[in-house]
Order: sequence, then C-alpha cells, then structure tokens
Amino acid sequence: MKKVLVLSMMLFGLITFAQNKNARASIEVDGVCMMCKDRIEKACIKTKGVKSAVWNVKTHELKLIFDERKTSLDTIRKSIAAVGHDTKELKASDEAYESIHPCCKYRDEEVIEDHKEEKPIKN
Repeated sequence: MKKVLVLSMMLFGLITFAQNKNARASIEVDGVCMMCKDRIEKACIKTKGVKSAVWNVKTHELKLIFDERKTSLDTIRKSIAAVGHDTKELKASDEAYESIHPCCKYRDEEVIEDHKEEKPIKN
C-alpha cells in the first residue's frame, strides 16, 4: 500500500510539474476592427490564468500567455466565443454573434469590405 501511495504522489508531481506557468499560444480569432480587438482581449484577460492577450486586427492572430495550471486553450476559446467571436475550433453561438456591435459583424461580407484598408479616393 505504501508503494502505491508513493508511486501515486510521484506521478502527480510529474503531471503538475509538466504544466507550464507561462505557456504561450497563438490562435486565429475572427473580427474586423478595434472594437473587436478590445472585446476579444478583455474576454481573454477576464479568464482566470490568462496573463497576456494581444489580438492583431490585420492577421487575426491572438497571442496569449497563460498559466496552464489555471486554464486551458479550450477555456479561453469558450470565453472568446461567449462574447461573439469565432475561432477555428469553436464558433460563437448566433445569439452571442448577434449581440456584437453592427460594425463588428465579421461574418457579413459588406462589413468586411468596409473595414479593408483605406479605399482610393475617386475624383
């Protein structure tokens, strides 16, 4: 019995040790503007264990630093989807998507066109 207990404690210690306190990850998140950036980053930061979240409007890349002992990428993706933004792995519910500002409707081609880089001025 003693051997089983010692072996269990050693295994638990290895598993705990394997979790990274400052894990880094990058995921793709849909959005079109600075309001989206603010919403996505806030959703991440409010997730327990997330230390840093920076979303790039042009590339749609979200760079994260988080504590794997307190959260996971799945939990972070759920937080993002809850505020109305899609990731490759998890799509926001229609209800969450509809709650975002009309200029942030990244699924709408017309909105995407409106947010593209400055259009040339016609004379």
